[in-house]
Amino acid sequence: MTMTDVSAVTRARWLAVFSVAVGTFTIVTSEMLPVGLLTSIATDLGVSDGTAGLTMTAPGLVAAISAPVLAITTRRLDRRVMLLGLVALLSVANLAGAFAPNYLVMMAARVLTGVSIGGFWAFAAGLGLRLVPEASVGRATSIILAGVSVASVLGVPLATFISSFAGWRTAFASMGALALALIVLLAVTLPPLPGEPRERGSEPSPARRLSGSLKIVLVLTALIVSGHFAAYTYVRPFLEQVSHAGPAFVSAALLLYGAAGVAGNFVAGAWAARNPRPVLITLALLIALATAALPLVGLPLVMLVVWGLGYGGVGVALQLWILRSGDGEMGTAFFVGVFNVSIALGAFVGGRIVDGVSLPGVMWVGTALALVAVAVTAAFGRTRTA
Repeated sequence: MTMTDVSAVTRARWLAVFSVAVGTFTIVTSEMLPVGLLTSIATDLGVSDGTAGLTMTAPGLVAAISAPVLAITTRRLDRRVMLLGLVALLSVANLAGAFAPNYLVMMAARVLTGVSIGGFWAFAAGLGLRLVPEASVGRATSIILAGVSVASVLGVPLATFISSFAGWRTAFASMGALALALIVLLAVTLPPLPGEPRERGSEPSPARRLSGSLKIVLVLTALIVSGHFAAYTYVRPFLEQVSHAGPAFVSAALLLYGAAGVAGNFVAGAWAARNPRPVLITLALLIALATAALPLVGLPLVMLVVWGLGYGGVGVALQLWILRSGDGEMGTAFFVGVFNVSIALGAFVGGRIVDGVSLPGVMWVGTALALVAVAVTAAFGRTRTA
């Protein structure tokens, strides 16, 4: 193979990495749509803010189940084919949500969204290892997971903007159309990604193959992510009712949060490639600071930037820790499962606190769990090498 051929292959593989990043953006924006549209969805479908928050809980729970199930049952299948099918399902789910006549149909659409989220994450988050040389895996993983932060920068605020002019249903329909375009993009750029070859003899159960390092990562994921979503799912009602912010301020605040998240993603990716442990301690402390300060001192714009810097780096730091553990796609699948259970649990607990206690109460949940994560990470570092 000539140098020109090698260069062309390299460019094609990096284009595939960026295409997968567009996929994570589309997946995460679809999952997070209710965050920016919660008030409108609740009003239109005739439910409380807390009940509307279950549109976050449902896809999280379903994704948590579908990630390991799909990883195990389809491990012989080409990942390219699986990703295309899951994005097609996402398009159907978003369009169904856009035309949902009632809350029950909306929840059914969100269940389909959860299947797509779980499978896509299980296959896509670790693709850096299969698309680029080992020395570039950290950078490729940061790019793929940047879709998470960019979804906060552009996706959620844009959905909020669209909703303010054309209604929340148009925001869902727009995501359905974007998913259709993504199918074409992935079909053109992704190379064949064969599944695992069939092996003879008995294999250990997936749970027994997980390393001790990965199990610690899963605990940290549960703590940080559930605390974050207990608070962040209800950030718009908090800003409107506690900070007395108008629609323009809310959109600007979410935009700043997302921009900080993008910065946090790439800074954490570069730092965590060497050692994820101090990165996660720092990120969790930033989340704790922001969620504690919001109900105490206000400064919503400043604190949302701090929050974005903290949470924006969590996903890439945890994923790079998993890659260091050597657990492969199965490890990522369990990570995705725990991540989405944590989203669901956080949104559910937050909704019960919003309806039964107060809006500021959800911020304290985020603070407490972030601090527990700091303690667990610090204790883990004294006994094992991250």
